[in-house]
Amino acid sequence: MNILVINSGSSSLKYQFFKMPVKAPICSGLVERIGIEGSYIKHTVFRGTEKFITEKSAFIADHGEGLNQVLALLSEGDQAVIASPDDIVAVGHRVVHGGENFSGPALITEEVKVQIKKLFSLAPLHNPVNLKCIEVAEQTFPKAKQVAVFDTAFHQTIPQQAFRYAIPDHYYKDHGIRVYGFHGTSHKYVSEEAIKWLNKKDSKIITIHLGNGCSMAAVHDGKSVDTSMGFGPLSGLVMGTRSGDIDPSVIFHLIEHAGYSLSQLSTLFNKQSGLLGVGGSSDMRDISKLAAEGVDGAILALELYAYRIKKFIGSYAAILNGLDAIVFTAGVGENDKFMRASVCNELNYLGIEMDNALNAQYTGGIAEINTSESKVKILVIPTNEEYEIAHQCFSLLA
Repeated sequence: MNILVINSGSSSLKYQFFKMPVKAPICSGLVERIGIEGSYIKHTVFRGTEKFITEKSAFIADHGEGLNQVLALLSEGDQAVIASPDDIVAVGHRVVHGGENFSGPALITEEVKVQIKKLFSLAPLHNPVNLKCIEVAEQTFPKAKQVAVFDTAFHQTIPQQAFRYAIPDHYYKDHGIRVYGFHGTSHKYVSEEAIKWLNKKDSKIITIHLGNGCSMAAVHDGKSVDTSMGFGPLSGLVMGTRSGDIDPSVIFHLIEHAGYSLSQLSTLFNKQSGLLGVGGSSDMRDISKLAAEGVDGAILALELYAYRIKKFIGSYAAILNGLDAIVFTAGVGENDKFMRASVCNELNYLGIEMDNALNAQYTGGIAEINTSESKVKILVIPTNEEYEIAHQCFSLLA
């Protein structure tokens, strides 16, 4: 089954093309800086062990034009992978927020689009552009089934005592104020891979997604029972530019005593905090380099980052009443051996003991980096959100 996966951001569009159920993509690509000067496309076709890369620099006004460029790359030239748009059976769309309406993938209908639109206020940077890409894809690939896969869906199994806030009941009933959680596609994929690796369905796993955005999930027998992001993607861990958990009293104080507006506070906590605010850069590679040079702010940023993760490991181990494995994934989780070591240091009381040599030697794929005596497995599992979206589409349609 030919499935095109679209993962759209506010000014970008990632895509992969699969012939399901084969896991390896036929091609993949990225359209960057949509609507901004310096628009750029990188398209890669995989044929056996060879890669054929096409790169283009030309202004792309909007996501519609971006998708038309993608269609041309898929269907034209020596490296074409389809003859026409009609060869695409399904288009799978990553949609950030599904609220309480969606606990799995959904075949897109007018009613589904209405529900996505109703959630604009909960994901203002993502749901509008997700819906726009759905509508453009309906025109670009008119015979294909359009399927939405929601970031929040995996976390719909979280019990009420974990997703409710201790505020009056009507704020939940009337305004939907609750924990929704995000990065669900990634947490679902790596937790399922961990269960297969452990060969243990009755499992207790903590998944740790560390990129520019960071989140963790407690996964019991394959189901999410708690997660660090809440009503929006600001809470929980220290991130590239987001503060993570902060006492709401700080917000009240800055409004009352420093004259901050709500817009200024949103910018502060979402775009000027985290690694950037403390260490001077939102990129972990820059922070690590500055810390190695002895820059105090960068050293503190790394300490805060690791400390917050350790706190959540402890709390989730308590919630799960035991632990079989912790899983590192995403850009930092997969590539930063020093951060993995910092997180796992002095967790032996929980049965978490890292093998420093295995951690340092890790170069990719699924691997254990714990000692042979460690009661808890420490796994590194590369996330594959695009394949997970394709897999969910295939399962729904097949």
